[in-house]
Amino acid sequence: MFIGINVFGAIGWWIGEHFGVLTAFIVSGIGSLFGVYAGWWTARRLLD
Repeated sequence: MFIGINVFGAIGWWIGEHFGVLTAFIVSGIGSLFGVYAGWWTARRLLD
């Protein structure tokens, strides 16, 4: 999950920064949430 948060949060920031800092912050948060889900999903597949 930690890797997913960082990777997807950075991607979200990169996408959002073209529209301003507040947008970058919001899109980064959404990307981080997706990173948590992706990390959870990956852990469930690998450890199950």
